[in-house]
Amino acid sequence: MGVSAFIAGTLLATVGMSTKSTEVTVYNQGIGFVKENRLVQVKKGRQSVTVDGVAQLIDTTSVGFRSITSPGALSILEQNYRYDLISPQAILAKSVGKRVKVTRAFGQFKETVEGVLMSSPTSIVDGPNGLSNQYNGMVIRVDDGTIILSPVGEVSVMEMPAGLISTPSLLWELQSEKDGEEEIELSYITQGMKWDANYVLTLDPAGKSDLQGWVTIDNNSGANFENAKLKLLAGEVNLVRPAQPEMMMMKSRTGAPGGAMADGFQEESLFEYHLYTLGRPATVLNKERKQLSLLSGSDVPFRKRIIVDAMMGFNGYYPGEGEVGTGNQSPLVKVEFVNDKKSGLGMPLPQGKVRIYQRDKSGSVQMLGEDSIRHTPRDEKISLNVGRSFDIVSQRKRTSYKRLTDRSFEETFQIEVRNRKEEASTVHVYERHWGDWKITKKNLDFTKEDSNTAVFEVNLKANEVKTVEYTVVTKW
Repeated sequence: MGVSAFIAGTLLATVGMSTKSTEVTVYNQGIGFVKENRLVQVKKGRQSVTVDGVAQLIDTTSVGFRSITSPGALSILEQNYRYDLISPQAILAKSVGKRVKVTRAFGQFKETVEGVLMSSPTSIVDGPNGLSNQYNGMVIRVDDGTIILSPVGEVSVMEMPAGLISTPSLLWELQSEKDGEEEIELSYITQGMKWDANYVLTLDPAGKSDLQGWVTIDNNSGANFENAKLKLLAGEVNLVRPAQPEMMMMKSRTGAPGGAMADGFQEESLFEYHLYTLGRPATVLNKERKQLSLLSGSDVPFRKRIIVDAMMGFNGYYPGEGEVGTGNQSPLVKVEFVNDKKSGLGMPLPQGKVRIYQRDKSGSVQMLGEDSIRHTPRDEKISLNVGRSFDIVSQRKRTSYKRLTDRSFEETFQIEVRNRKEEASTVHVYERHWGDWKITKKNLDFTKEDSNTAVFEVNLKANEVKTVEYTVVTKW
């Protein structure tokens, strides 16, 4: 059914405030914190003021208010939130029982009838046994007594139903001690706003890379924020207790951003979080996805690592008759770099997805893989899983198993690593054991990375095959 609506009469004028400045802080957890400075003409005594243009998903319990012009001279006695917005559906729903006109077209012929709207197309009735809801179609009783069901055409209402507004609005009852213009600060939390970070790491075979960071902001709050001061907060904020606007007034210290542009994002520490402030005004419209450059780093040194880790993901292994982690293995390929100034970076990196690219011989960029990072402070190493090696393969097998006592065992393992590339490669073989373990025999040296991990470094020439062999005794 296609229905359009024509409203007879004039909309009521809304007397509200003018916005002087806007600041928006967006959190990782799907909320935004809005702070606006607004101007309003007040009279001494009690009065009603409409605050229009607030977010439709505002948390009204988080509203903060103070007068900048006359602190203490202006106070809110009562607040109401009106979000019943003007729309054809809302108008028809509130016009049930009132007179309407319906203009229908039959080819070149048009017919207009008048009557009483008995049911709007948005009326809801209980379904069978209360298990579901059903939507009624439009029903009109015309003046000759005929009942028209679900008419198709233009519906005109005779008057604007009361209570509808053009934009979501707060209605305040204010008490003022004087007449004049007041500048006030309005702050509130809204749902429907989020941001995340995405990165592109482009590798050069010479061992250098370029890192480009982007911020993507989604605004579904129901409000437009024009020429706003934009801030992004990275960190896990506890939202169990009611969030208070004062949380953004904590003392902060400015950090030295790395890779940030003068009018781009500047980073600072805020409490136990990191705050990124855009150095220029930004307009974030409702139902808009906006992307902004976060950082840029050039000539970032990186290291490629090829890892054989047959027991990755195991939380514990008790030696027994059955074998675990044996068979053919596809080595994991990692790319690692350090987020420090020496590498051309040094800005705390918000969590996000990293896509790894490299140029081929023709100069075209090809995607190698993607991974995600957590919130990463400066001076920390970032390790990215890129994919699996094609030309390096390995095979792990247990060649012997012996029970020494009821709670001690001896095992011997062989890990064959085959390099099928036309260039030399280094492979790191990770062997994991739990309990009280000790390697008693080995054909290659290893480093003990932690209490459960021994790492063998295998240097392979082009088309070379090597075998790591060791014996381990485990006690439980």
